[in-house]
Amino acid sequence: MAIRVAIVGATGYAGGELARLLLRHSGVTIVAAVARSHQGERLRDVQPHLHGAPDSLVVGSDVGDAEVVFTALPAGEAAKRAPQWLKDGRRIIDIGSDFRLKDPAGYERWYGYTHPAPELLAESVYGLTEFARKDLPGARIVANPGCYPTASLLALGPAALHELIGNDVIVDAKSGVSGAGHVVDDAYLFGTVDESVRAYGVPRHRHTPEIAQELARLGGMPPRLTFTPHLIPMTRGLIATCYASLRDGVTAAQVSDAYAQTYAGEAFVRNVDEFPPTKATLGSNWCLVHAVVDPDNRRLIAVGVIDNLVKGAAGQAIQNLNLMCGLPETTGLEAMPLWP
Repeated sequence: MAIRVAIVGATGYAGGELARLLLRHSGVTIVAAVARSHQGERLRDVQPHLHGAPDSLVVGSDVGDAEVVFTALPAGEAAKRAPQWLKDGRRIIDIGSDFRLKDPAGYERWYGYTHPAPELLAESVYGLTEFARKDLPGARIVANPGCYPTASLLALGPAALHELIGNDVIVDAKSGVSGAGHVVDDAYLFGTVDESVRAYGVPRHRHTPEIAQELARLGGMPPRLTFTPHLIPMTRGLIATCYASLRDGVTAAQVSDAYAQTYAGEAFVRNVDEFPPTKATLGSNWCLVHAVVDPDNRRLIAVGVIDNLVKGAAGQAIQNLNLMCGLPETTGLEAMPLWP
């Protein structure tokens, strides 16, 4: 019996990517596409790449009889609706930010609003799949990680988990413009972003507390984190270059062993032998990781690259769905990256 799912925020980039992947998922039926705009229009007319979507899949305002609701909404919106959905017996995978931070005060500080349902934060599972696998079966709320935290945490995770690094961490990350969503603003126009790179959100980017929270959970020590994101002139792709001081006595061999052990057998994370290009993950749920030791400065340099709309959003959400519902983890995500 196929799992009935709804996509709330179906007309955005993340929602469109979810639909693209779910339409080919053998264990899922999309029963509702919800958005504020384009109501009454066929989803395939709104999202021009969804040629295979049925005529019956029309943008509306109701999640129907969905068992699982995917939300891809602006900050604060999913949390307003979540209590009723849970009361109705539905499960939620939030691709937005509403359930990522465990401390309600963090939403006041970093997002500028009072959380609408703070009682649900303790229950939510932070869905960085490779480190959350045991908590996903049966979960009612999964907080899908942000794109920058996904690449950063997968790059640094093995080192934090094996307690190889100290608390001084720097993440320098760069993302394609699709990470901003459907934003009509001069900053995202072709003439502005083409042949240009710029930093933004420094030092108050909303993904900073998310990365810090999960590094502390993995390594047991709150990091002193500096996070600097950049916008680069490409549509998809994200690279996080991470720097962390090594603890005394840690060797390059220990680092290599930690990454090999942590990601042995993982379906979507691969240790590679050289620094990977973002395009090697294009259109796929893969994350490629490469970590080296700078012996002169006693520093770890770890790089993670992803497609920000797949492993950084829709693909990881489906990976989490599969584990929540007892399906093979790779279902619907088997596509290889595009190249060139």
